[in-house]
Amino acid sequence: MTNYTKSTNFATKDALASGNALKIVKGTEIDTEFNNIATAVATKADLASPTFTGTPTLPTGTIGVTQSAANSSTALATTAFVQAALSALYPVGAIYINATSSTNPATSLGFGTWTAFGAGRVMVGFDSGNALFDTAEETGGSADATLPSHTHTATTDSTTISGSVSGSSNTTRFASATGVFSTSGSATQDVGTGAGTAATTLNISAPHTHTLTTASAGTSGTNANYQPYITVYMWKRTA
Repeated sequence: MTNYTKSTNFATKDALASGNALKIVKGTEIDTEFNNIATAVATKADLASPTFTGTPTLPTGTIGVTQSAANSSTALATTAFVQAALSALYPVGAIYINATSSTNPATSLGFGTWTAFGAGRVMVGFDSGNALFDTAEETGGSADATLPSHTHTATTDSTTISGSVSGSSNTTRFASATGVFSTSGSATQDVGTGAGTAATTLNISAPHTHTLTTASAGTSGTNANYQPYITVYMWKRTA
């Protein structure tokens, strides 16, 4: 951008005495002045829709036209446009999260009323199909839930145990039996009589119970059932 600068000092010429040849304004001097004016005018921006080049600098306090919120062109944005855009990004009810700064967003963003939000809680998505999560800002859960130490007992039904026996005349005895057992009931089996040997299967079904005790399980300590988490600062816009 060029400013107009005179090449001829016309005031000096006017001060010369009459008859001095230097007092005369020459055509070349006038031509030079017009060229200087033309160059200055050609390098100035128009008042209406100018196209700037280089790196234009606006003076502090420059007043511009605030564009509409939906304007996505290359039009210059004013501070009012920027504030409106940020306010639309964080409407009332929005949550602002910062991992390191505890500064109230009203200070850092420059708008709105904000309150600290969700102290000691994690957020979960809204779920209309689950009564626990079907209302906005519904709370639940416990930071101190425990799994108490406990034991288990079990009782079995009666069991049939099979084995085989062999014996000679008027005598029977066990040849083999599967398992080791005791019973308070009784059982009989006809294995034959007379000389020689005989073998048959002995089935015993007697009423009995088994009592089993497991080792203790669980823990009585608190704060042992948290999900993995990371602590941040959260703020909710209320106005």
